[in-house]
Amino acid sequence: MFNLDKLEFNNIRENLANYTKTYEGKKLALNLMPSSKSMAIKSNLNETDECLKVMNIKGELPISEINDVNFLIKSLKSNISLTSKGLLEICNILRISRELTDYFSDLEIDIPNLSDYYSMIYINKDVEKRISSCIISEDMIADNASTKLYSIRNTKKSLEVDIKNKLNQIVHANSKYIMDSVITIRAGRYVIPVKEEYRSYIKGFIHDTSSSGSTVYIEPMAVFEINNKINNLIIEETKEIERIMSELSNLLFPIVYYIEKDIEIIAKLDFINAKAKLAIEMDANMPIISNEINLIKARHPLIPKNKVVPIDIYVGKDFSTLVITGPNTGGKTVSLKTVGLLCIMAQSGLFIPANENSKTKIFENIFADIGDEQSIEQSLSTFSSHITNIISIVNMLNSNSLVLVDELGSGTDPLEGANLALALLEYFHNQGAITIATTHYHEIKNYCITHDGFENASCEFDVEKLEPTYHLLIGIPGKSNAFAISKRLGLNQSILDRANSLMNKPDTDVETLMKEIYDDRISIENLKKEEEKNLNQVTLLRKSLEKQVSDRLAREEEKVEKAKKEAREILQDAKDEANRVIRELSGLGSKDLKKANSLRNKLNEDLKETESSNGLDLSVLLKLNNQETNKPSGKSNVHIENTASKNISSEINLIGENVDTAIMALDKYLDNCAMAHLKQVRVIHGKGTGKLREGIHNYLKKSKYVSSYRIAGFGEGDYGVTIVELK
Repeated sequence: MFNLDKLEFNNIRENLANYTKTYEGKKLALNLMPSSKSMAIKSNLNETDECLKVMNIKGELPISEINDVNFLIKSLKSNISLTSKGLLEICNILRISRELTDYFSDLEIDIPNLSDYYSMIYINKDVEKRISSCIISEDMIADNASTKLYSIRNTKKSLEVDIKNKLNQIVHANSKYIMDSVITIRAGRYVIPVKEEYRSYIKGFIHDTSSSGSTVYIEPMAVFEINNKINNLIIEETKEIERIMSELSNLLFPIVYYIEKDIEIIAKLDFINAKAKLAIEMDANMPIISNEINLIKARHPLIPKNKVVPIDIYVGKDFSTLVITGPNTGGKTVSLKTVGLLCIMAQSGLFIPANENSKTKIFENIFADIGDEQSIEQSLSTFSSHITNIISIVNMLNSNSLVLVDELGSGTDPLEGANLALALLEYFHNQGAITIATTHYHEIKNYCITHDGFENASCEFDVEKLEPTYHLLIGIPGKSNAFAISKRLGLNQSILDRANSLMNKPDTDVETLMKEIYDDRISIENLKKEEEKNLNQVTLLRKSLEKQVSDRLAREEEKVEKAKKEAREILQDAKDEANRVIRELSGLGSKDLKKANSLRNKLNEDLKETESSNGLDLSVLLKLNNQETNKPSGKSNVHIENTASKNISSEINLIGENVDTAIMALDKYLDNCAMAHLKQVRVIHGKGTGKLREGIHNYLKKSKYVSSYRIAGFGEGDYGVTIVELK
């Protein structure tokens, strides 16, 4: 049982229906009802969600207007031919079916709920094309709808040209008798307008007279036979059109049940499309189906966006009864309606105007005793009206119910009303229902403070501005603020003091204490949010630094691999050179040959050591360099030095390298420069932060190859280059 009228769900259904385009889709919207079945509710919500996803990719579904075609379907089922208008209506359904199939055909996202519908759509391009090619509009059939129709219309056009020519000749020859030289049609025959006083001068049949009687419309005898032929052709044309309509209808007779099913599917997709568009219009989100109500920034969907105040409200987890207190016009009633309406919307498969992660519970009953109606009778009648509603709620209540009661226990003696309200709240609670009620009674506020399962809430009021803020504060009972408002409005202070002295102090002290506790909690929560924000920023910064370090390590590893490859190539080149030298020394004495073979064997060992190394071992290269300096004197030594001097560059570019890698490369480079007897070289390190330049200079101070160095002058590279003089 759902109190749809009290919660204004009819207005939601009407808004939903405004987004539909088909007659049957509109019926689905206007007859929408909430479900209490979990599977059905989740499926309906998922339909809306899937439609929104599809619309984000491909735009709105290609559904155009479809009128009520039930009469046409019944006619086809009875093998009764349709008119051109009816045929166009059915053709429109076939066209929409085809366009929907094309629309969904190339989607790459998973939409299981929608696919259950569009996968069953029937299309018939041949029938659709045949009807659309024959019928241009409900009043116009295409000439090429049939060969016979084309022939009839061609002959008719030719005769019409002939008759107009003859009538123009008659008009021209008898111009003084003619009222107006315009050929017209009367009773389906071509005639000319003749002045009444000259009617006897034109031989023929009078078909009509003007309203003033001054003109008669005569069909001259000369065109009588042509008019007869044209009329006969018109009769033949009508019969042929009827035959074409019958032929086209015959195409639809065998597929009428498929078309009927298409209408149902299109209506359902139209309805789902409307749900998605309503969600967009309301800035709504899909609720989470849960065992509690937890609405975040919930907005009443029927209040204009520029006026509605979002509320946070939760019930059903730590407590099942929420009592909202506070002054009138503070938003208590709107809060009740918002909760009830959003729960009904969720159970109807509609997204709700609340933030993501808002939760709603599935209820079998949603009861609402909400009303601003004022009885013209006495308070007893008002009380009786409320109690009548309460009795019906009590009689139908079960554990899976949501009870919304406005001004519980009002309209009677305050003491009796308060106790009756407490008894009802206890009963609802003991039955397992979730209850949200509004009241003014202190007794109920105090009861909620001392009993588990009950919680206070209030609607905030700005005493300075004398207006409600409409914000809901859960955990704090509301105050009427009567004294504060009266004081702001200028009531005598002595009266206020006396009224205050008559108050039950413990009650007022409790309310003040609860408000202070609530304010402290809000402050703590704000601090907590700020700390969480800072922690998130630190986490993001840490992840960013970790990524930078990871990227840097990856680049260093790549450089190491590159250096290892270069080292292997250098050793291989040295080995090849040593073998060549050995071949040249083969003619020398045995002592020299023994040294050469020893050098080749050592190079082989160094090459194997480098290939098996996990990192670049500079000592291997240094061994090679030392051995190269101890090579046998003579022909081979001269040849190697000539080769080095031929290939070595007079500058080295170290930009982008880190200090360690740069120094390794520079050491090797200067070693080669010394072998090539170069006297001056340029070390390009760039300006940057200066860290690389500083590291290079520290190395140059200690290098055995360097005589002196200096920063390059203007035109030589400035601070980005160091000029090195070699020993």
